[in-house]
Amino acid sequence: MLGKMSPICVITFGCQMNEYDSEVMAGLCAEAGWTITDDEEKAGVILINTCSVRRHAEERVWGRLFALKERASREPDLIIGVCGCMAQGKASEIARRCPHVRLICGTRAFDRLPSLIERARRERGGVIDVGEGSLPRLASPPRKRESWLKAFVPVMRGCNNRCAYCVVPALRGPEVSRSGEEIIAEIRLLASDGCREITLLGQNVNSYRAARRDGMQATFAGLLGEIASISGIERIRFMTSHPKDMPDELIAALAGLPKVCPHLHLPLQSGSDRILEGMKRGYTFGAYRLLVRKIRDRVPGIALTTDLIAGFPGETEEDFKRTLGALEEISFDGAFIFKYSDSEGTAAAGFIPKVPDEEIARRHGILLKRQGEIGLAKNSALVGQAEEVLVEGPSPRNPGRLFGRTRANRRVVFEGGERLIGTAVCVTIRAATPLTLLGEFRG
Repeated sequence: MLGKMSPICVITFGCQMNEYDSEVMAGLCAEAGWTITDDEEKAGVILINTCSVRRHAEERVWGRLFALKERASREPDLIIGVCGCMAQGKASEIARRCPHVRLICGTRAFDRLPSLIERARRERGGVIDVGEGSLPRLASPPRKRESWLKAFVPVMRGCNNRCAYCVVPALRGPEVSRSGEEIIAEIRLLASDGCREITLLGQNVNSYRAARRDGMQATFAGLLGEIASISGIERIRFMTSHPKDMPDELIAALAGLPKVCPHLHLPLQSGSDRILEGMKRGYTFGAYRLLVRKIRDRVPGIALTTDLIAGFPGETEEDFKRTLGALEEISFDGAFIFKYSDSEGTAAAGFIPKVPDEEIARRHGILLKRQGEIGLAKNSALVGQAEEVLVEGPSPRNPGRLFGRTRANRRVVFEGGERLIGTAVCVTIRAATPLTLLGEFRG
């Protein structure tokens, strides 16, 4: 073992699934006897959990790895490890470009992380394990949660879709759903530990399917109904839903289960049917529009957020205008807007013509600006209203204030005492920005 003088620091890049995986990594190491620290400078082992979905995320990881090179030269016992999607897809490149990295652990080898760290310490050389031919354990592993109040719970791993721009199926494998009994048991345990809000994770939760003990097949909507009956859990969220197969049963669960929060993340990616076809998304914008109408009819006031990509190969100015028009027509409550970048191993990496980088940046900027305006209008409409806010803790940017989220997943900052942390309080909205509501609490 590394001993008490060599704590482990886990640094996370990427999505909610990566955040969950980092909790699992920390939990496995803690169970094996190591201490976990948030202080990178005090760590004897630095594990960087990585993302490969966007070029920007990879560039940030490369930057962090190069910055650690000098420290590694000063501290020969320091173990730097790269884990997750970049490790799975670019192990040889990481080993070549960063010889000071002593451990590379892919998405299919997390179960073996403690022994891999020990091997790296003992062998004094590079250890690589990307779990070729294997899939990660789906049973509930030990985890070191970042928050006692909220928790991520994966309901499935991998993806069976083949979107032209996405590397997830290659890096995380095909869809495998966890059993409903196992998920329910994990959430009951979380509830007993004081957790009040859970977010169910899957690349496409709509396609969740698991065999039940009675021989029937469990669906995601049915799973939501079972989770809603668990005492102590007050809010249920989930992501992500694919627009091509959003069942009526799931819309009914959104409408009929009070614990399921009125927020849906529904990635559009493009407003152009031509581009959607090239992306292999499996729907048209017209079908997406009808789906949104159905959802809003069944769940009035639901907050809809989305993903959009600017500059997919072959995207013309007309295609872009259709995306901008879709953004305005649907009037999303929030949007993650990405600049297209080639990902090695995807179909789109070979598509031509490419949109010039400067044009991608221009289109990206226009979409960001317009969504900011829409977000500000949406949030401003709430000024004067009272909202239920689950208080998560001090505001990250203003520790003198409290931070929480509404049931529709809107961020709220307001003044209040620490005694409110972990409670759901009524906050009157007094001002708004495109991303945050500013509130007033009178207890």
